[in-house]
Amino acid sequence: MKKLVALLAAVLALSGCAAIPTQTSVSPINRRVGSAATAEAAPPVKDLDPLSLVRGFVDATSNPAGDYAQAKAYLTADAAKAWNTKDAPTIIETAFNTVPGEEPDDPDRRAVQLQGKYLGRLVNDGSFTQTLGDLQQSLEVVKDDAGQWRIATAPAGVFMPLNGFQSNYRRVVLYFYTPDFSVLVPDPRYVVVPPAPSIPRRVTELLLNGPADVVRGALVTAIPNTAQARRSTQEGDDGALEVDLKDVGDLTPQLAKQIVAQVVRSLSGVTTTRVKVMVEGQPISAEQVEWRVNDVDTGEAAASPDAELRGLAVSGGRVLGLADGQPIAGPAGEGDYTVLSAAQSLGGSELAVVATASGGGVRLLVGGLNDALNPVELTAREMTRPTWVRGGRKGDRANEVWTSHDGTNVVRVVRTDTGWAATAVNADALSIFGQQITELRLSRDGTRVAAVINGKLVLAAVVRAQDGAVTLKSARTLQGNTLGTNALSLDWLAPDVLVVSTSLPAWPIAKVNIDGMKIERYNTSNLTVPVSSVSAAPARNVVAVDRSGLWSTADIGDVWRQPGPLLPSTAKVFYPG
Repeated sequence: MKKLVALLAAVLALSGCAAIPTQTSVSPINRRVGSAATAEAAPPVKDLDPLSLVRGFVDATSNPAGDYAQAKAYLTADAAKAWNTKDAPTIIETAFNTVPGEEPDDPDRRAVQLQGKYLGRLVNDGSFTQTLGDLQQSLEVVKDDAGQWRIATAPAGVFMPLNGFQSNYRRVVLYFYTPDFSVLVPDPRYVVVPPAPSIPRRVTELLLNGPADVVRGALVTAIPNTAQARRSTQEGDDGALEVDLKDVGDLTPQLAKQIVAQVVRSLSGVTTTRVKVMVEGQPISAEQVEWRVNDVDTGEAAASPDAELRGLAVSGGRVLGLADGQPIAGPAGEGDYTVLSAAQSLGGSELAVVATASGGGVRLLVGGLNDALNPVELTAREMTRPTWVRGGRKGDRANEVWTSHDGTNVVRVVRTDTGWAATAVNADALSIFGQQITELRLSRDGTRVAAVINGKLVLAAVVRAQDGAVTLKSARTLQGNTLGTNALSLDWLAPDVLVVSTSLPAWPIAKVNIDGMKIERYNTSNLTVPVSSVSAAPARNVVAVDRSGLWSTADIGDVWRQPGPLLPSTAKVFYPG
């Protein structure tokens, strides 16, 4: 009898496991998760009214298992067949409405209006793109033979509430190189959460597909485009995560190291174990078999200010030290120029300032931090605060600084043998957001640019052509529903995180992910709007200037405190970059 019970238990266990998918799609949008033929979906609760039925359907779309089998249970058979679930899901706000539509004469038919707000969509490479607007969809609901209401109109795509998306998808960060292969830069994506052991496999497959469309051209990959996964990325018998590639071609030792760095850094967010990177079952590098993130050269230190550079400020036409409020040595600190705004290079040795021009308007001057500055042949009615391009490898001199002048013109000023020369950047992609660029900040790795345009927070990719031309592409607004046209100042807290100040009492300063999916409010204690200037950098306190002067905070939930130097409300603060 005991043997029979044990046998039955084993059979039941096996049959139960058969319904649990062991793999999910790398890109949860382009491929189907599970199988609609095998997935068992529970029917909706009996006797749901039409409004509740549609609400239940939308909530069920958060689960993509079995080709959205749970959501299809709310549809008629014909509608389920006609429903297009292959395209990218559209993310809507968690709060949405279902309201009665125009009532037909047939008592077994109802019209229901689905109303909500778009937040964005996933695209086929797993990246998220904000798409704002109002959702208005009319759905027809009919009674089936059992007297239960079912949706008879195939919905126009998959509408997924934010809370359901956050429960079923996980943000992962892939890393690709700057065009000179010196710095690894984050490229965030989203993958289906269950089952967790398959996430490294999905990260590997996404990595092999290259940068997301929105940054393609701004970021590059060391992995040859012919490369494929020889087998699924998974833990080996010794507990190390094994990434086994094929079709990589001939690899130099340097290229092999770059591939290892890219793979290990991308997997560091989803595993803490050792990583083996192999080609055809053999270690990719003769130097080392197993790798951790501390073993690889990511170059990220080259895109961060040195710790001893404590920040500067502009006040009263002078450049001051942020730590003590005293003028810096040299003409810029002594008041030789009426400085309106300024930027210090990432390495700290160069300074660019926007100053008043003798004939009216403003001018740009560039040079050594404590030296006489060289005027650039560029005058305008107004200019945004300058922003530096890093100087290549750690310790290299910076040779390029950007600004925007007179509303829409973006220029890069490049060091030449005879001085500094201004060249236009193709910024046509920004024109759809307005005619007034008031802030422009390059990411410290130089691959993205953030701007405030007519009060909107805007992000774009920086693409450099082989002939030296520079173009901004894939421009888009971030968190428009929350920030509206109230953004004032911004800076880069991290390569994939912005800090923005506003004129909104509820959002004096916010932290925004570069894909726009997430926004967080800094503590509002002690701050008064408008917050006219803000600066941020990795491993630094965020500093800001409001009506009462200079404030500083170490973390998003901390109370803002006055750090020491008394600065007026007109001061502008900045870290290197």
